[in-house]
Amino acid sequence: MSVQSTRIALDDQQSVSGLLHKPAQPIACYVLAHGAGAGMQHPFMNSVADGLADRHVATLRYQFPYMEAGTKRPDRPAVAQGAVQAAVEGAAGLMPGIPLFAGGKSFGGRMTSQAQAATPLPGIRGLIFLGFPLHPQGKPASTRADHLSHVAIPMLFLQGGRDKLASPPLLTQVTHGLGKRATLIVIEHADHSFHVPARSGTTDMQAMTVLLDALAAWVGRLAQ
Repeated sequence: MSVQSTRIALDDQQSVSGLLHKPAQPIACYVLAHGAGAGMQHPFMNSVADGLADRHVATLRYQFPYMEAGTKRPDRPAVAQGAVQAAVEGAAGLMPGIPLFAGGKSFGGRMTSQAQAATPLPGIRGLIFLGFPLHPQGKPASTRADHLSHVAIPMLFLQGGRDKLASPPLLTQVTHGLGKRATLIVIEHADHSFHVPARSGTTDMQAMTVLLDALAAWVGRLAQ
């Protein structure tokens, strides 16, 4: 596996950092956006990139502009969606001929789906959500998923069974409403960060293995 630092141009004057993890014989590349509170170098993001490389899936991680600037307030949706579009274009240039998928952790996944709903991302075969943030904690609602009805490509929802930002009944209702486009895989005992309590009898590493195996298998089927 090789790890390559890169720059992703947002416009003629602004760019953000990126990291390409490339296995020797990649079957696909996942354009992977970070969550709202931590950047592309967060340990969770590192684990996903390393684990997918072991499963022959490349990843292109990137920073949203606010994270690149070192501020805590997430970008406006239009700005974040522009970064998603630029990252997808960057991935196509870095990985020519390789099937592309896009999505990310929490906020990053939602910004990716909003970008796809607004204007289909070129060459993207499917969206992958690592903890879709369906609603704020303690305020169950499904309006954040309304735009998904405008996404015509397959979607994979990898969700913790104890995720307080996605009520299981509501998320099940949302995915059922999307029909065959949506696949929901629940990681038992995991929270929004895919952490599992010791009393569950499962470790964080085991939960991550389930997540990565499911993701790689789904990508492998669509990449053929």
